[in-house]
Amino acid sequence: MAFSQGNAQKGFILLLLTASLLVLMSEAKTIVVGGSNGWNFGFNYTDWAIKNSPFYINDKLVFKYAAPSNTSAHNVYLLPNLWSFINCDFRKARVVANANQGSGKGFEFVLKQWRPYYFACAVNNGVHCSQGQMKFFAIPWPRRHY
Repeated sequence: MAFSQGNAQKGFILLLLTASLLVLMSEAKTIVVGGSNGWNFGFNYTDWAIKNSPFYINDKLVFKYAAPSNTSAHNVYLLPNLWSFINCDFRKARVVANANQGSGKGFEFVLKQWRPYYFACAVNNGVHCSQGQMKFFAIPWPRRHY
């Protein structure tokens, strides 16, 4: 069976797209939120995010925190917009990691799209967010290839 020039071009384009996708995925980084501090009360995560940006599409953010105890617990929420982020308003937020998911190797969140991601801890009715600065946002960028 003979292939036409059009089929050969389509095959080449498909191969090129597949190879590009593999390169993009292979360059994704795994970043521990807060570095050696992990995800804890009293650390300024907005400053951390500024110092560790830019973030890129397909990067993995790892939230590490101790299992809940009588004295502390943490979680990770994804807030829907900037207003909710600024005000630590969790009414329309979505839990992405509960209090148990951050222990051990931590919870991984993949930045899949070019959009703002607003993260915060909702413990104690948002006190960890508003007083403990347990919040930050990330806008992942597409990777450039030269």
